Amino acid sequence: MKRSSLPRLWRRAFITLLGGAAVWPVATRAQQPAMPVIGILWGGTTEGMAPQVSALRLTLNEAGYVDGRTVTLEYRVAENHLDRLPALAMDLVRRRVAVICAAGGAAIFAAKAATSTIPIVFGSGVDPVDLGLVDSLNRPGGNMTGVVAITDVLRSKQVEMLHSAVPQAADFAFLADPAAQRTKGDVDDMEAAARALGWQMKVFNARNEEDFATVFAAMAEQGVGALLIQDSGLFISHPEGLAAFALAFRVPTLSTFREFAAAGGLMSYGSSRSDAGRQIALYIVRILKGEKPADLPVLRPTKFELVINLKTAKALGLTVPHSMLATADEVIE
Repeated sequence: MKRSSLPRLWRRAFITLLGGAAVWPVATRAQQPAMPVIGILWGGTTEGMAPQVSALRLTLNEAGYVDGRTVTLEYRVAENHLDRLPALAMDLVRRRVAVICAAGGAAIFAAKAATSTIPIVFGSGVDPVDLGLVDSLNRPGGNMTGVVAITDVLRSKQVEMLHSAVPQAADFAFLADPAAQRTKGDVDDMEAAARALGWQMKVFNARNEEDFATVFAAMAEQGVGALLIQDSGLFISHPEGLAAFALAFRVPTLSTFREFAAAGGLMSYGSSRSDAGRQIALYIVRILKGEKPADLPVLRPTKFELVINLKTAKALGLTVPHSMLATADEVIE
């Protein structure tokens, strides 16, 4: 080989080496796994899901899953138009999410219909075994597990509390959402609880926020003594409006979630939505780390809250028994 050709060869080798060095980091980055995506599916409004999602995000953050950094949260919210849920669920499937968090009966069924392979962690008030969602609470099987607040016992306790707060009432009303998955079962539970206390129960239906004024006016006209509100996505999404109508029409009212009492309703009793959000997040973390929904038992709520709004009680001319105040988790004055 001629001496003059050596520099040319070295130069060519050096350029090739530089080119390879420039490509290696790109190739390495391309092989890095993409951030997992968590899909959140809910039939109500964005505001209505805030307490649960806030707790979910905080728990994910504590486990190292920070939205936009190590994980992506994709929200699909139907804004109380439940007919949109199937399309929203399919959109999450097309997005190739790693796991779907579905809250409420309609959202859960939409997610189930959309995929049999993507893990689904649900939050529900209906027995998932009765609905055919899981094989059993301890061994769910399939691609679904979650947190369930089975409400038959809760309903009777709510009616007892309302009766204790308003003992002079001869009857009470139940505000129901006919579009909710479990309305018939809730009505049956309420009727059984009312009979046990010697109360008559009237059912009033509201399909959207625009129905609230008409429904409360009808209650006042019929002299309803007290009201219990179903925990459907529609009503969870509008605690302020419901509390305002209940106070304006002077109807002592109990709801399941504390947001209602905090907004001016008389009282609330039920499982903690924040606690449920935390439990759901812990299951999502376990699934992202490789565990299967089939092996994760369906959880029951670990915390129930009684919240009493004394300011509202005084405005309605009610004296809440000291025994109830003593056992309340929170008293708003």
